[in-house]
Amino acid sequence: MEKLKDTIKKIQSPDPGLLEKAQTKLDDLTKPQGSLGRLEELAKQIVSITGDINPKIDKKAVLVMAGDHGVVKDGVSAYPQEVTMQMVLNFLGGGAAINVLARHIGAEVQVVDMGVAAEFDPDPKLLNKKIASGTNNMTEEPAMSEAQAVRALEAGIEVAGTMIDSGYNIIATGDMGIGNTTPSSAITSVICNTKVEEVTGFGTGIDQEGLKKKIEAIKKAVLVNKPDPKNGIDVLSKIGGFEIGGIAGVILGCAANRIPVVIDGFISSAGALIAHAIEPKCAHYMIPSHCSVEKGHSIALAHLGLTPLFDFDMRLGEGTGAAIGISITEAAVKILNEMATFSSAGVSTKN
Repeated sequence: MEKLKDTIKKIQSPDPGLLEKAQTKLDDLTKPQGSLGRLEELAKQIVSITGDINPKIDKKAVLVMAGDHGVVKDGVSAYPQEVTMQMVLNFLGGGAAINVLARHIGAEVQVVDMGVAAEFDPDPKLLNKKIASGTNNMTEEPAMSEAQAVRALEAGIEVAGTMIDSGYNIIATGDMGIGNTTPSSAITSVICNTKVEEVTGFGTGIDQEGLKKKIEAIKKAVLVNKPDPKNGIDVLSKIGGFEIGGIAGVILGCAANRIPVVIDGFISSAGALIAHAIEPKCAHYMIPSHCSVEKGHSIALAHLGLTPLFDFDMRLGEGTGAAIGISITEAAVKILNEMATFSSAGVSTKN
């Protein structure tokens, strides 16, 4: 756990002085004060994250963490498990929605095999961090061991570190894993102390009978495993997923290195809940892109104290919402860096 412990130690609270400097700069731009609303707040957040009054966003990455789940045996998904493997190949081929949106914003897509129940040929766009070929069925036993949970977190930290060392200065989280709204709902229910029914939705399109099975499976998993809501590693090991642990690790790694991390939808928010339970200060480094249609997402974001940038009725995952979130964040930074000031433009200020 040394890598995890060292990462946690590096995560610091934001410097209020940086927020003040950013506000002063924003107020001197050629516009009425506060007239760009959330864009201004976002620009201030990026300054406080990076420690740079003139922050740069010029190298962008979307990390798609992939893993399979033993709980699919309980009929919680409308799709078979092999779709995880097939979609990873689609990502590598550049044909998925996240590939299209990443190209649109000029971002790199890096796929990470955290625990897919299949083997892949070597590919430079695929990182092999496989913990195991899918988790255990959490309705019968812990989804993974505590050691595997730590390995998943540290793998995410390592991936984030590699990208940051390569010059990426904003990172988005994405996911792929058939059945992964089930552990995400379980994590949200436990950490947010909310009834399972209130955080469990239809995922990829199950019917009412499927939703009933899903809720029953989550309740059984929580009853069997009794995860400690205050212990992020315990929650991850008992009712989580390898890709969810990887996402949590990416968030912690970005926070430790003062790099903004744009979180996607419901699965990414489950990873964010795990990261927050481990080190609450990491929430400041998260940019919540959108509010998913999945009913538990708004509850998770509220627990984290985060307000999403937009709501487009999205529920795909993959990092698709986060890619759009990067674009909005880049716009906020450009406002801060590229607008003229009143004095430089020769524009009179108000009386």
